[in-house]
Amino acid sequence: MPIFVRVLAAVLPVALLAAGGAATAADPAAVVTDPYVPPPDTIVLVEGDAANGFGIHRYDGSWEYPPTDSETIAECNEYDRRVRRIRCRVSTRTWYRALAGFKETTRYYRSLQ
Repeated sequence: MPIFVRVLAAVLPVALLAAGGAATAADPAAVVTDPYVPPPDTIVLVEGDAANGFGIHRYDGSWEYPPTDSETIAECNEYDRRVRRIRCRVSTRTWYRALAGFKETTRYYRSLQ
């Protein structure tokens, strides 16, 4: 193989990449100008507590109000089997603990802005 072909084979891919990168950088359509828009169901605010009930505000403007702790425990007590009552209580505590943690997290990140 002639030396010219070897040099061309080594230099051509680098030259093409450099030309493509320069064209992309100069292309205004390649620059991202739109701000990030989260999905509509993204939680943006959590208000309240487990005893009085939580209010969950989503990015699309909707609100969700899960039942209070006492209402949920009363519903859990309606299960016939003890295992199901315990499972219901544990999932409720986990859910409310996660909401309380999320509330603290959003408060922290809003303080950084």
